[in-house]
Amino acid sequence: MNAASPSYISPEFSGRPGAVLERLNALYPTLIDLSLGRLERLLAALGNPERHLPPVIHVAGTNGKGSTCAMLRAIAEASGWTAHVTTSPHLVDVTERFRIAGSLVAEDALTRTLEEIERVNAGQPITVFEVLTAAGFLLFARHPADLAIVEVGLGGRFDATNVIERPAACVITAISMDHEAFLGDSLQAIAAEKAGIIKPGVPVVSGRQPEPVHAVLAAQAQRSGAPLLLRDRDWRITAAPGVMRYEDSHGGLDLPLPGLLGPHQIENAGLAVAALRASGLVVPEHGWQGLARIDWPARMQRLGGRLAATLPPGWELWLDGGHNPGAGVILAELLTGWADRPIHLIIGMKQSKDARGFLHPLLECAQSVHAVVEPGQHMALPVADIVAASDFRAQPGPTVAEALATIAQSAPLGRILICGSLYLAGEVLKADGWRPS
Repeated sequence: MNAASPSYISPEFSGRPGAVLERLNALYPTLIDLSLGRLERLLAALGNPERHLPPVIHVAGTNGKGSTCAMLRAIAEASGWTAHVTTSPHLVDVTERFRIAGSLVAEDALTRTLEEIERVNAGQPITVFEVLTAAGFLLFARHPADLAIVEVGLGGRFDATNVIERPAACVITAISMDHEAFLGDSLQAIAAEKAGIIKPGVPVVSGRQPEPVHAVLAAQAQRSGAPLLLRDRDWRITAAPGVMRYEDSHGGLDLPLPGLLGPHQIENAGLAVAALRASGLVVPEHGWQGLARIDWPARMQRLGGRLAATLPPGWELWLDGGHNPGAGVILAELLTGWADRPIHLIIGMKQSKDARGFLHPLLECAQSVHAVVEPGQHMALPVADIVAASDFRAQPGPTVAEALATIAQSAPLGRILICGSLYLAGEVLKADGWRPS
């Protein structure tokens, strides 16, 4: 599958790694081109580092991939293991994409790795995401660890991360409409791309999915001879005040509630637990306590820095990177539990996203809606387009700071949620003073 898009290097590819990525981008100035041949050539020239990794859990899906990876990492670290993690996109700095044996990669180490890849690539066409994927595998292969957690970038079948031949387990999180230009214009087509990570004999864990999605996943698993472990059939998870109960063929577990807010995170926690149990890795009892200690920015994150300080005392400022119709439904479900205070939404979106589909479930939850574009926000949808997508319920911000100033004049005390784009989330985190660690 080939799909071209304009050349783009994010302003967040800053510093020395960014300079290398700028040079490499000039070799093949296409943001997304879903195929594996270029990366397979490069990895072979690098000695196939993807074949020298610790046990891998490979995570695909539309919503919840990053949260599930964060939960896997939290469990691993609470178990005393060292874990590599690669996720995308980053929010503030490109080093966020790589956690090597528990620590974010140093800028110097990433720069050296990218320069090595540049030399070995020898001027041949390669996309920036393929380069970053190769960098992750090189770093992983050169540092011992007990587990590698790999998040799919886009789709699955032709995603660069899908060069991993035999992971210990695969996860497919909630699938909904997104990236239609690259993955197809139906749930079945998108599910078929996500199902491309399923490997012969490798267990694959899935949560609740729409029936068309379930049918696609089941058919691919059967063709591949891969055990398919489904929520409510092969594993179950339920939440009660202060606790979760998980059950599968290995027995039951009493678990702490996840450290990420929202009812949808119960399923993501179950996916992480089911994947680890299916992988054959033995998690010590205390390892499951890691679920309560999860650090994953821009997923219903309460802000407390410079932006929050501009609000009157008692106001709450929240940030979420949700940006597709499925995320809109999830956020609306969460917001219905916030009926004790007025809710104000600040929305900024990417040009290629279904703004109407994202906004529709949210509008009835909010006392006010403000449409924004931040300076430096990648491929931002114009404010006027967001206003139109809201059926003119939204008013122009037109920036986050101006929207906050307007909302702060309201009474009584309220909650503000900034959402609609991970690129907007990155700009907001920078303005609030957040730094990755």
